[in-house]
Amino acid sequence: MAVKGPPSHLTTVSAALASGESTAGELLDHCLERIAKRDGSLNSFVHADLDGARVAARDSDARRAAGTTLSPIDGVPISIKDNLLVRGMPATWGSRALAQYVPDHDELPVARLRAAGAVIIGKTNVPELTLEGYTSNELFGVTRNPWDERLTPGGSSGGAAAGVAAGLVPAAIGTDGGGSIRRPACHTGLVGWKPSIGHVPRRDGFPAILTDFEVIGTLTPTVADAALLDAILSGPETGDRWPRLPAPAAETLRPARILFIPRFGARPVDRQVAAVAKGFAELLEQRGHAIETGDVFFDLDEFARIWQVVSRSGVVWLMANGGWNLRELAGRSVQAMAADGATISGADYFEALDRTNALRRRCDELFSRYDYVLTPTAAALPWAADTPYPSEIAGEPAGPRDHAIFTGWVNAAGLPAISLPVGASSSGLPIGVQLVGGFGRDLALLQFAQNLDQPTAAAIA
Repeated sequence: MAVKGPPSHLTTVSAALASGESTAGELLDHCLERIAKRDGSLNSFVHADLDGARVAARDSDARRAAGTTLSPIDGVPISIKDNLLVRGMPATWGSRALAQYVPDHDELPVARLRAAGAVIIGKTNVPELTLEGYTSNELFGVTRNPWDERLTPGGSSGGAAAGVAAGLVPAAIGTDGGGSIRRPACHTGLVGWKPSIGHVPRRDGFPAILTDFEVIGTLTPTVADAALLDAILSGPETGDRWPRLPAPAAETLRPARILFIPRFGARPVDRQVAAVAKGFAELLEQRGHAIETGDVFFDLDEFARIWQVVSRSGVVWLMANGGWNLRELAGRSVQAMAADGATISGADYFEALDRTNALRRRCDELFSRYDYVLTPTAAALPWAADTPYPSEIAGEPAGPRDHAIFTGWVNAAGLPAISLPVGASSSGLPIGVQLVGGFGRDLALLQFAQNLDQPTAAAIA
């Protein structure tokens, strides 16, 4: 599939609107044309609010003409992942049980985007309850990777990633509960930004079945785009009880202390992924950063148990208390998760939370010695679009979470992390690396990543 230049970066689009080179209406028309051309085969969007988007674009152009622009993203089309609530748009969470649910309010991050003048163009596809690492459900079907439509863009923000990578929209808002932004970004050549817990406040959304592991983040072509959206989405909110760390001042650029972990124990890593990550670590060292290669610093089996207990318990709770007919209408995968969750006790859940707190303390100690941790973002290249996970990685048998081995611990620890597109496979598929920072060091991580000056993703024709 041919590659045709860079997509419309958010910062570029913002500048074009500010200069008068483009209008919000023209930009929306361009996005709608791209959606009509490409999304029939990709299945990125599950709902498009054409009338609402046109009204929002007209209002934005009127504000700009009157000199009352709301923010740098006023007039920019943005997609919203289908597990986030948008007033007047379906919010299905990828489930038949919620096929008719249309909320009458915006979830807090969506409300912030709307208040900034963003044109909310529609909702993007997810796996049911956003609990799997590929994107398919029994309501809307399979989402495909624009780099190769036989393959998955990953999940659970797969619809969001496919839309931005294909140039359907300049940016997308998603959620990341175990790597659900970072891995799809990796598989589609984008920047995937996952903030610290509490950095982007949440309110008025679906129940938090992954507790505080899941945060709001972004999928964009560049780090500058991610930083632009982060400035709008982040910051305290009345009623949000998460303690806020003061935002650190911009740091003087200096050599960073980076722990490079190329492999987690004996878990398999695709050879091309490993080579790209190693090459990036060497590049950082050539640029004067202090790179130390090490091994995983926590018990992988213990973390796997944390993830199983938290996620499966959340499904069981939702089936009993969600207020929807999920028990009867959930798909096969969610039904299997619920059956697994039914074997988990309250003592198991308490133990998982206790071990999560221990992991957070261990990470605090680690980041007193290092500025960043560097890993591959995903252990595998994209696999068949309709398959939940690759059964083999680097010639070794792989389980359901082996492709995701590098990302989930970051969510449990509550840390900021960013996936950067830094290379490609022999067949031209994007490969990304993950940089993780200490808790609350979101702005420092964004600044460091932006100064790396990495190549940006390319739009797919």
